[in-house]
Amino acid sequence: MTRSIVARTACAVAAVGLAVGLTACGSGSNPGNGLPTVSMMVGGIDKQIYLPYQLAEGLGLYKKYGVNMELSTETQGGVGAEDAMASGQVNMAGAWYVHTIDFQQAGKKVIDVAQLSGAPGEREMCAGAANIHSPADWKGKSVGVTDLGSGTDDLTRYLAARQQLGGQDYSRIGVGDGSTLISALQRGRIVCAMTTQPTVTGIEKKGVGASAIDIATTAGAQKWFGGVYPGAAVLAQTDWVNSHRDLVQKVVNALVDTMHYIHTHSAADIAAHLPPAFVSNGLITKQDYITALDQDKDQFLPDGMMPPGAPQTALDVDKYVGKVTKPVDMPATYTNDFVIAANKASGN
Repeated sequence: MTRSIVARTACAVAAVGLAVGLTACGSGSNPGNGLPTVSMMVGGIDKQIYLPYQLAEGLGLYKKYGVNMELSTETQGGVGAEDAMASGQVNMAGAWYVHTIDFQQAGKKVIDVAQLSGAPGEREMCAGAANIHSPADWKGKSVGVTDLGSGTDDLTRYLAARQQLGGQDYSRIGVGDGSTLISALQRGRIVCAMTTQPTVTGIEKKGVGASAIDIATTAGAQKWFGGVYPGAAVLAQTDWVNSHRDLVQKVVNALVDTMHYIHTHSAADIAAHLPPAFVSNGLITKQDYITALDQDKDQFLPDGMMPPGAPQTALDVDKYVGKVTKPVDMPATYTNDFVIAANKASGN
C-alpha cells in the first residue's frame, strides 16, 4: 500500500515516468520469445507482503504458463500500482483487495482475480518504554502511519475504533516507511508505527521497538479485526479481464502454483528464488529475511481463494473511515473462477 522502493526490471524503470505512459509494458506479443506480454505494477515489490509476484518470476512460472510478465513497482511519491492499473498504464496491479471497493465507489470497475494473502502483513512496532499491548493503549499518545489517508492510516483508525478510541483520543502522524519511520520512533516523535518487513526487522535489530500488535498473519488479523483481512491480490479492470480471459487465466495459474510453493516450502527455499537485493540490504541480512518470513508466512493463502467473510472485513474498515458513501456490489469486486480453474489444472 505504501509508495516505496525503486524499480528493478526494465518495465520498472519506465514506471518512474508513468506520467508519460507505459506503452511498452502493455499486453501484446513479445518478439523475443513469442509469448504474450502482460504488465503488472506491484505496491512495493521487494516487501515481504508482496513477495508472490516476484517469486512466480523467480520460479519461472509465468513463462511455464505462457506469459511474458513485465513486473514494475511503485516508487516513493509516484503513481500507485492500483492507479496505474485503473488508468490503463499497466494491465494488472499487485495491491490490496480493498481498492476494488474504492474504485467502485468512484465509478470504476476493477476486480480481484486472485487473493494471495489473508492479512495486511503489517505489525504495530512500539517503543518498549511506551508499554503498548493494544490499540487501547494509544490513548493520549502519537502513533505513526505511512501517510494520512493511506492504507496504514485506515487500518490504524479502525483498530483504534474497535477499542473504543476516537480520533480525539490519540494522534496520527505521517512518518513514511523505512529509515524515516525508524527515525521517528527512535526520536520519540511517536510511540508506535505500523509497518511491514523488512522495516520490522530493522527496528528490532536497532533495539528501537518491538512488535506489539500483529496484523501480519491471518491469525493476527482475525484477532484484531474480527475476521480475515484480504491483503495482497491481483487486480485488473473488469473490462480488460473480460476481453483477456485466456491471459488472465495464465497469470492466475502461475500465481496459484506460487501460493502452493509458499505453502509447501521453507522460508529459505523461498528466499533462494528472490533477487539478492530483496533479501539482503541496508536494513537486514538474508538470515534476518528468512527468520522474518518464517514468522509471517501464515499471511499467504495456500490456494489463491478469497476466504469466506474476508471482503466484509475490508468493507467494514472502508465504511468506518468514510470511504463508502454508496451501495457496494460486493460480488462484482472479486471472482474465484480463475483460481478454481487454476487449482483444478494443478491437481489441487
